[in-house]
Amino acid sequence: MPEDKKYWLDNPGNVSRLYRGLWVVGILLVLADLVVHRHEDFDFAGWFGFYGVYGFIAIVGLVFAAVALRRAVKRPEDYYER
Repeated sequence: MPEDKKYWLDNPGNVSRLYRGLWVVGILLVLADLVVHRHEDFDFAGWFGFYGVYGFIAIVGLVFAAVALRRAVKRPEDYYER
C-alpha cells in the first residue's frame, strides 16, 4: 500500500465537518421530539429526550461491560510465545 495515499478523514477540516454534522443531526433529532407524537405504553417513555438519555446510558453501560470483560479474558502479552 502506498504511503502517500491520503484518505478523506486525514484532513482535519473534514473531521471537524463530520463532528459538527453529527452534532447538528443529534440536535435536530432531539428537537423533533417536540413535534413528533408517539403512542407510548409507559408514561416515562413520553418524556422529552428520553430515548437520547436512555441510549447514552446504554452505550456507557456497554463500554463498562466491555472493560470488565476484557479484564476477565485478557491474556498476557507473550501468551503465544510460551
